[in-house]
Amino acid sequence: MKALLIFIQVMSAICLVITVILHTAKGEGLGGIGGAAKLFGTPKGLEEGLDKITTTCAVVFLLVSLILGIN
Repeated sequence: MKALLIFIQVMSAICLVITVILHTAKGEGLGGIGGAAKLFGTPKGLEEGLDKITTTCAVVFLLVSLILGIN
């Protein structure tokens, strides 16, 4: 049982890292020079879906961490 929980924790951690990396930056950074940041925008629906996936991965990771911490 503990091995299964550790596997779920590792997979949710990998999922969490990937989804956080896929998010778009909130600031324009260097791409804002000359308005170039507007060219690389993403659709709002995609960002909302990515938010839900990230939240789900984070909740699973936290719950499994709490369960493993209790044992």
